[in-house]
Order: sequence, then structure tokens, then C-alpha cells
Amino acid sequence: AWSDWLSHRCARLSILDSRHVIRHFGRVIGGDTSRFRRLFLSVDDTVIHPIVQHEERDHFLVHFHGEYIPFHGVRHILRAAKLLEPHGVRFQIVGKGQTYEADMALVRELGLGNVTFHDPVPYAELTRFMARADVCLGIFGDNDRASLVLTNKVIEAIGMGKPLITRRNEPVQELLQHGESVYLVPPADPQAIADAVLALKNDPALRERIARQGHQIFLQHCTMDRFGAAFKAIVQEAVDA
Repeated sequence: AWSDWLSHRCARLSILDSRHVIRHFGRVIGGDTSRFRRLFLSVDDTVIHPIVQHEERDHFLVHFHGEYIPFHGVRHILRAAKLLEPHGVRFQIVGKGQTYEADMALVRELGLGNVTFHDPVPYAELTRFMARADVCLGIFGDNDRASLVLTNKVIEAIGMGKPLITRRNEPVQELLQHGESVYLVPPADPQAIADAVLALKNDPALRERIARQGHQIFLQHCTMDRFGAAFKAIVQEAVDA
């Protein structure tokens, strides 16, 4: 957009959250990316941190939260849930938004019985839902935006020390590695989501490794202290330029 072009032209430095998006923005504005700096997303780690919960249950619980917007791909999660009904897997979905009515129509069409839906909750309460889960989900859409974003829910999952499944894109892969700190799947692929859930359900060692190493990356790059220090350095560079 012209406003993005103008704001970048007026700035000494511009901040984006991945090198992939920096390259994309460089193409949009027509060239030089030397005045861009990458700064990974951060979340409030006084709220988002591992919480140990001991809850006896007879199912494997998968968590998603979000605003039901197209790049989230909630419909793909719902179709994956249907595939997983016979496998003792349940889903909890927290949020509401643009595609909610269409997604609820799909729930009725599929006759889903293994998904519970919750209205949006305060941020601090969201951690209670995430803490209960065995696995957290990121995004699964196949539009242009989904290929360009890292998203808060990815950072929140690794901040909680949860194994994360999300769609493969370049921004995520700048931070996380498939099979080590995240489980990546193709976009818009319910079968791949279902297969990923079963892979983690059936392999506790893989689940624990992805959770542990994802959280280590969070501590290295995505806490508020790390964000603040990196942001301060960028501001100082701009002042000194």
C-alpha cells in the first residue's frame, strides 16, 4: 500500500518480523531492503509460560484459539477433527470471528462430536485452556497472508512449552525447525493435520522434544526482555544513523 511505502521512505529504519516478509516488502516497494530490520514477535512471558497441570482424562486434547479469519483455516482443523474421531482425540477451539457461522455449518454437516467451542476469554484465562492441551495448533490457511505470517498463536504455543503443529511457511521456518521445535504440515490439508496429531499422540518422545526445544527458542528470541533489548538496539542504530 502507498501508506506503507511512504512510512518506510520517511523512516530511518523499518521493523518487520521475518526476513521473508522483508524480501516481500522489498519487492512491493521496489528494491532496497537495507533499512529493514527483523524482530521476531514476542508475547508477555509473565502470562505465557509453562504451567504444569495434572488432569486425568481418557483422550488426547488438541487446542486452537483465534478469530476465525480465513488464513487461520479453521475449516481444515474441523475436517481433521472428523478424521480423528475414532482415535480418542478431542479438540477445544476458543474464539469467534469472520468465518464462525460458515465453520459452524460445517460442524453440523460433518456431525462433529469431538470438538468443544468456547467464546473468547481474557488473555490470562487463555493460558488455562492451553495448559490442559497435549498439542497446540497454529494456522492452516492457503491464502497469501498465511504464507507471510508467523502469528502470535505460534509464539504463545512455544511460550507455553507446548508441542506445536502449524502450516509450513518461510517465516515460521526462520524461527523453528520441523521435527525438532515444531511439526509442520502443508497448507489447507486436513489429512496432514490429522497425521501430525497422531504422530505426536503416538510418540511421547517426539512430543516432548518439540515442546522442549520450541520453548528454548522462545526463551532465546521471544520473551519481552529479548524483544526489548533487540528493539532498543534497533532504535539506537536509527538514532546513530
